[in-house]
Amino acid sequence: QVQLVESGGGLVQPGGSLRLSCAASGSIFRLSKMGWYRQAPGKQRDLVATITNGGRTTYTDSVKGRFTISRDNAKNTVYLQMSSLRPEDTADYYCNMEAYTGAFFSQDYWGQGTQVTVSS
Repeated sequence: QVQLVESGGGLVQPGGSLRLSCAASGSIFRLSKMGWYRQAPGKQRDLVATITNGGRTTYTDSVKGRFTISRDNAKNTVYLQMSSLRPEDTADYYCNMEAYTGAFFSQDYWGQGTQVTVSS
């Protein structure tokens, strides 16, 4: 099994910054695509950003220029640096990783979620 543990959420004022981290542990052969999603109260879970093994990134339009996704393969960790935060960024943030537990078998895993609240 693979476990993802997130950290870094909290309360921040509009315009502020936060850095989320998500570390994977367990029976990992290798990690592939990583991503961050968010879910606001009463809404569906939406994709925020992704990063491939090679470092190629994608972002949803509303966070482009404000958020940066990165990864440290040696630490099995993905990060989300969030800047210029807005009240509409308030949500529970979830990390997602495609993990290979063998040479040919992969599965998607999710973190437990970390709450981000942007408010004055």
